[in-house]
Amino acid sequence: MAEGPGAAPPPHGCPGTSSARAGRAAACQGCPSQGLCAAGGPAAPDPAIEEIKEKMKIVKHKILVLSGKGGVGKSTFSAHLAHGLAKDETKQYVEENLCVMSVGFLLSGPDDAVIWRGPKKNGMIKQFLRDVDWGEIDYLIVDTPPGTSDEHLSIVQYLSSSHIDGAVIITTPQEISLQDVRKEINFCHKVKLPIIGVVENMSGFVCPKCKIESQIFPPTTGGAEKMCQNLNISLLGKVPLDPQIGKSCDQGQCFFSEIPESPATSSYKNIIQRIQEYCGLHHSKEKLSNQGME
Repeated sequence: MAEGPGAAPPPHGCPGTSSARAGRAAACQGCPSQGLCAAGGPAAPDPAIEEIKEKMKIVKHKILVLSGKGGVGKSTFSAHLAHGLAKDETKQYVEENLCVMSVGFLLSGPDDAVIWRGPKKNGMIKQFLRDVDWGEIDYLIVDTPPGTSDEHLSIVQYLSSSHIDGAVIITTPQEISLQDVRKEINFCHKVKLPIIGVVENMSGFVCPKCKIESQIFPPTTGGAEKMCQNLNISLLGKVPLDPQIGKSCDQGQCFFSEIPESPATSSYKNIIQRIQEYCGLHHSKEKLSNQGME
């Protein structure tokens, strides 16, 4: 169990550092401080937190992209968000303003599976944040796995001292997806991770020929809009289904440029603009707060 300033909250069922089961209970599996607790040593914050804080000083904004459920288009949204934020009218190509790091780059082949236990995954997250030469950038987008697993706790813990702007949560309209998203929202509240807002992906399908809209994933309980109203969270927007999104991704093309008239393109651009506005406002508030503390 990590304690002290900037530490992530203990996992559910944590026996505590004073317990004889510290570091040995089922809830301890994968915890970054498991070794310290099992050895009976002091549960001091990981020194990597301060190292990462120094490394992240030249990264203006950090955004986590989360989803409670797999298969809702979180990675696709992360890629489009990064692409949209990287667009700079002063540069000829977006690629000049965009960099990517992935565990996939470290595998010997595209079909290799990542079969790692918690400590190995935590070490990789630490390396990505501390050792990658990100350079001076405006936005760091972290595409996380679905759910509320150990990776999420590690990311929040390692970035705790370097200011995270917040999380963008991706869902689809149906209740089975919203159930998991509510858990994700609860996770954010518990670890004090600000929520920028929710994006409803695959929100309806407009036939390109007859222009009639169909609900592939019916919002039987009101969809993300109703959920956000109930939980007092911002709905950043709704992205409709468009087969061209998947086609463009498979071909390595920019969907925004290839299909600029698509309703999905318009939705993406509006959502990205709202995220930029949030980050700018959030940065200004934090700056004023820091000045007031001086």
